[in-house]
Amino acid sequence: MKQLFDQFDDPTRRSFMSYAAKSLLGVSMMPTMGGIVLGADEKKTAKKLPGGGTAKNVIYLFMEGAMSHLDTFDVKPKSQGSGTTQEVSTAVPGIKIGEHFKDLPALMKDVALIRSMYTATGAHRPGRYLMRTSYEEIASIRHPSLGPWAQTYFGKRNKTLPDSVIISGGSQHPSAGFMETRFSPLPIANAEEGLQNSASPEYLKDRDFNTRMTLIDSFDAKFRKKYDHKEVRAYTDFYKETVALLKSSDLESFDITKEPEEIRKAYGEHKFGQGALLARRLIENNVRYVEVVSGGWDDHNNIYDEDQLPQRVNHLDQTLSALIKDLKSKGLFDETLIVLATEFGRTPRISDRAGRDHHPASFSCALAGAGIKGGQVIGKTDDEGGTVDEDGVMPADLNATIAHKMGIDLAAEIYSPSGRPFKVAHDGEVISKLV
Repeated sequence: MKQLFDQFDDPTRRSFMSYAAKSLLGVSMMPTMGGIVLGADEKKTAKKLPGGGTAKNVIYLFMEGAMSHLDTFDVKPKSQGSGTTQEVSTAVPGIKIGEHFKDLPALMKDVALIRSMYTATGAHRPGRYLMRTSYEEIASIRHPSLGPWAQTYFGKRNKTLPDSVIISGGSQHPSAGFMETRFSPLPIANAEEGLQNSASPEYLKDRDFNTRMTLIDSFDAKFRKKYDHKEVRAYTDFYKETVALLKSSDLESFDITKEPEEIRKAYGEHKFGQGALLARRLIENNVRYVEVVSGGWDDHNNIYDEDQLPQRVNHLDQTLSALIKDLKSKGLFDETLIVLATEFGRTPRISDRAGRDHHPASFSCALAGAGIKGGQVIGKTDDEGGTVDEDGVMPADLNATIAHKMGIDLAAEIYSPSGRPFKVAHDGEVISKLV
């Protein structure tokens, strides 16, 4: 437990216990909703664009800490505060990226870069929340992330496996927000450890386990009858679904040791690489939405030390390239949307601490697969990389594009426990050049 606790990003006891209870135990400590109502106002129906519904699966790679766009996808070598990162050419004429990418340049025809992302917040937690939900974080409500949204809209796709999973996430993830517990993504702290404590101890035989479950059910029956509420039934359903998963052959989906050694090495023998490999295994087994988090991008100090940004970009390069190639080899690339995102960018000028500080006015993201038009760049920043000059894209627009590719109606609404309607991407608009 302590190891799991230590892996979380600045957790508090309250947030850790709340998240663990909600996502691991099936209990919500937050106000629960009376029901979910889906509906679309025909007058607000999203403009019909091609390419909707082509993403059967989504692998969302989140660079937590604010990845420097100026050292990855929007390098400005001639600017005054450019730093040491130089450009390298790619397979697409005219598109150049940072020199720390070694394999990705050859695959740029499959990748679409967005260099004109911007947001209004330069604080990590609100920035991450906005990227994942399209809504600003407020005290009175918690909004759902895209994985639970998709399950609400389409229904659960796999009888035993969860519909969405978060790998190396943390206690602050919005998860299912105000939705019922059954929509919560399953958190996996470490891909190499998989789904922990899933094997029965040697002393506990199937017959004894079934006897214990029968006893628990009989003990709870009176309580369920007296308090016949959705929240109580959800708690019972959680145990049934957990038992079904533990007895299912699908449990092997979480075991990356089943992969050939050369595949594991290709993704990278580091936490992020193994997380992306697990994500591929899961979507291959009908898990719809998997988020993999790569931390440590908060480069305030000594950004160019070998074990800082250069190493993280090397890991990203290796993992993203391996993921694209692997999905293609398995025939999954055209139905899997890969999203590379971060919460905001870094300052154009190098600080006196040899780092870059928070900069929400411009940053970069990338997409690939599921019919995304690769080999192009959306938007443009000024000569310093400090402000957006063309085709600005906000977090809600990125999420609208993801939702559109999944086939979610952007005008569909769900209602919170207080009766307020919410849409999957708030007021975001699809980036038409991508689809």
